[in-house]
Amino acid sequence: MTKLQCYKSSSDTHPGCVTLAEQTFSSLRRVTKEWFQDSAQQPETMRTLRHTYRSRELNTGQLTMCGQKFCSFLRGLSRRKPLEPEGEVSTFRRCLTTVDLVALGVGSTLGAGVYVLSGEVARTLSGPSIIISFLIAALASIFAGLCYAEFGSRVPKTGSAYLYSYVTVGEVWAFITGWNLLLSYIIGTSSVARAWSGTFDDLIGNVMANYFSKHVAMGLPGLAPYPDFFAAGLIMILAGLLAFGVKESTTVNKIFTSVNILVLIFVIITGFIKGNLENWRITEETLQNVTAELENLTSTLNVTSDFGVGGFFPYGFEGTLAGAATCFYAFVGFDCIATTGEEVKNPQKSIPLGIVIALLICFLAYFGVSAALTLMMPYYLLNIHSPLPVAFAYVGWAAAKYVVAVGSLCALSTSLLGSMFPMPRVLFAMARDGLLFKALCKVSSRKSPVVATLSSGTVAAIMALLFDLKALVDMMSIGTLFAYTLVAICILILRYQESESAENDAHVTQSSMFGFLKPPSYPTKETSNTVSTCTAFIIILVLVLTVLLTKAIRNLLLLEVWSLVCVSVILLLMMLSVLLIWRQPQNPTKASFMVPFLPLLPVVSVFINIYLMVQLGGDTWIRYAVWMAVGLLIYFGYGVRNSVQKQRLLDNMVSIETTETKPEKDVTKGGDDASPDN
Repeated sequence: MTKLQCYKSSSDTHPGCVTLAEQTFSSLRRVTKEWFQDSAQQPETMRTLRHTYRSRELNTGQLTMCGQKFCSFLRGLSRRKPLEPEGEVSTFRRCLTTVDLVALGVGSTLGAGVYVLSGEVARTLSGPSIIISFLIAALASIFAGLCYAEFGSRVPKTGSAYLYSYVTVGEVWAFITGWNLLLSYIIGTSSVARAWSGTFDDLIGNVMANYFSKHVAMGLPGLAPYPDFFAAGLIMILAGLLAFGVKESTTVNKIFTSVNILVLIFVIITGFIKGNLENWRITEETLQNVTAELENLTSTLNVTSDFGVGGFFPYGFEGTLAGAATCFYAFVGFDCIATTGEEVKNPQKSIPLGIVIALLICFLAYFGVSAALTLMMPYYLLNIHSPLPVAFAYVGWAAAKYVVAVGSLCALSTSLLGSMFPMPRVLFAMARDGLLFKALCKVSSRKSPVVATLSSGTVAAIMALLFDLKALVDMMSIGTLFAYTLVAICILILRYQESESAENDAHVTQSSMFGFLKPPSYPTKETSNTVSTCTAFIIILVLVLTVLLTKAIRNLLLLEVWSLVCVSVILLLMMLSVLLIWRQPQNPTKASFMVPFLPLLPVVSVFINIYLMVQLGGDTWIRYAVWMAVGLLIYFGYGVRNSVQKQRLLDNMVSIETTETKPEKDVTKGGDDASPDN
């Protein structure tokens, strides 16, 4: 029965409704008939509308899917590696002691610079106050060293700053850090090998330089004057030693380091015996007379000294600070200790002790040698290239130059070994995580990363053989300082990270707009985000401040108002940010060594490192950008797809989905079995 018939059957009770219903259905039939007629006349229009609608639905779905993939890709860049990842087993042999680590750190840090750097800085920048420059540089270095020490006790694994970044700030930053470390190690190894070759060649009368310059000269831009086969061969010999075994390598390193230390003790003792305190109290009049003699002037009237104003601070305290910035690089190298996490018997104790003791020994050596040098000879007479032999000749001990030569070669040997030792271990760690090629993580039967060692040694040997490394040495500084900066940042983030204990999970937090001013007594996600935000803000402020101090230093010295106001505002904002971080609760997890004076000490370390990076020239930054572009191509072309941590997370998701699906199937099966009974 139709609806109209229903309405007609009820006409007795509702006579007025029948007419209304008939009119309504008549109108509907007319409209429907007209619509079908129009549709029949315009079939193409209807199909177009339907196609457009379906296309819009499809495009919307595709856009949503692309957006989800892009967000997933960005999240993947910040995925972090757990401290104890599943399925990762160490393949190294734990055989190193604290003494081995101290010798490794001292040998790597106390290179040939101790025989050369003191004379250059004392003559051109600091004068006798070079000992204060080394003290300031040592304090700045110990800030970075303490950050490495805490991470070494918390994460006793191979990888150094690369691994520390991976477990704290994410995968892409870890790759950038590791790529920077490889840059500094490769250039450091090549440059030290060429210095070893040059020093040895000087002792034998430049025989190699004369022969190769005559027969196989290379006059192309960017290349060395001649191929240095000796330096390349030296690198390959040490690479073979490192590939043979870590214990044998550290034994050789201890022998060379001991000889180096004995030579430095000889230099310090003889320097104090033959020294004269009057060399620390030279008058300005004496310096004016020296300047007049050098310029062949008969009178000292209106003569300005080329060597400062005399006394202990001849170039003022500004010169002492400038000398400290140069001396800071003399302490680079201790970070090689942090790469031995899987080869040390007791890494939680030995790594922090090794770093701190190595830096202390290096400071005492630099302090003693620079003091002895400036006591033996007036600073304005020091030779920039070979200060110690000239100083011994000045006091009548010319034969001591042979002792200095032996010490210098031993120092270069340990420095070369110290540069080569961490390089394959960082390569190994990155390859084990899938960010570099898997073949690099193979180890020998003696538990040594043989493929990574020989591969990195070959690259460094080719660099030493062919290229002019003087223009590339500053790039090494960028890589090292970047790693120091990121480790200090990671310490801030790690110490204020949200606790994962069950006790903290039980707490219920109430967030508010100004909750960061009154944080809870335990770390939460909100407090951790507050610290991360403040840290990022501090980094921006430090970058602006260092650029201002570099470009407007003259305005600051002239006490111009705008420059003073800018610096004051930036410092105030930095202090407020540091206080805000200090107010947040720290993670209760303890380590065998922890950085003191948090958060101030890491912030100071970040400032020092960024300030030194800003001082480097534009050409250096362009070369560095090219190196980073190559690294990022490797990461996005290979590392992202082959990341072990990515696969680990995907496997965990699959296992969770499988676990959740099984109970649902059991419940469904149980319901089906029970239905017949009901």
